Amino acid sequence: MSAGRHRLLTISAAIAVGVLVALQSRINAELSQYVGGGVIAAAVSFGTGLVLAWVIVSSRAPLRASVAALPGLLRDRRLKWWQVLGGLGGAWLVTTQGLVVPATGVTVFTIGVVAGQVTGSLLVDRAGLSPAGHLPISGGRVVAAVVALAAVVVSGLHAGVSEVSWIVVLAVSAGLGIAVQQAINGRVAVATGQPMAATGVNFLVGFSALFLLSTLVIGTGVTSLGSFPGQWWLYLGGPIGVLFIALAAWAVRGVGVLVFGLLSIAGQLLGSVAIDLLAPSGNTGFGWSEWLALALVALAVVIATNPRRLSPSARRPRR
Repeated sequence: MSAGRHRLLTISAAIAVGVLVALQSRINAELSQYVGGGVIAAAVSFGTGLVLAWVIVSSRAPLRASVAALPGLLRDRRLKWWQVLGGLGGAWLVTTQGLVVPATGVTVFTIGVVAGQVTGSLLVDRAGLSPAGHLPISGGRVVAAVVALAAVVVSGLHAGVSEVSWIVVLAVSAGLGIAVQQAINGRVAVATGQPMAATGVNFLVGFSALFLLSTLVIGTGVTSLGSFPGQWWLYLGGPIGVLFIALAAWAVRGVGVLVFGLLSIAGQLLGSVAIDLLAPSGNTGFGWSEWLALALVALAVVIATNPRRLSPSARRPRR
């Protein structure tokens, strides 16, 4: 495959990941209304994803071998123990989908997630968590993060000051989790040579955490288990997650967390606006604050991807 074609596929995959995240947000938010809240909906979503991921892994010998190699990679310190915990970031994202989207709609939630991703990808690249290695923090990227956070504040104005605090914190923290998840899942994909291995481990870790958390919130009376809906499409959150996590683990290896994150952000924004306009939920509404927030996020993406704002050293990974 030519370098140009490979780059085009990588860009397309990153944008598709964003659209799929937006779609999953709406599905899991709808599911949470039936099963008893965001935590239980997240566990159901991750459970269906786990089954599909491990069916795929079990079906092919190279995938089984890559997963079987993980203990040795950890033992030899080619992978650190925390680098297999990317599923915790995904678990938190799916949980916040069920908690926030019913109150705000997909677009406002996405704006918060985007701000977390822009900020988180900057810090993750600086820390060298992704396969691309260490990338220094440039002035342009800092400005982009500030502008993206301003977009979150603006988008929250429609909800009223009393509601903004927890909505902003949850959505932004979900974006931070995505940035870390993509980076360390990329490490697992590189170490094993199989993005699907990273996906399988991601769902195993995430489902384990969500199962324990669901058991805790039900057992302590924080929430109760509701009913499981008959609409088949409400169970597609997990399979969609398998698809976009596998795509992310493959694409992030070549472009780094920041570039991948910004491309997926474009997909999230396009997908979230389309969903809220074509299939609005009861709490979805578009006013000046939403459109201004979208414009600010777009500006943040332009600033962060402007090569003239990056020094030559910033464009070269340091290992």
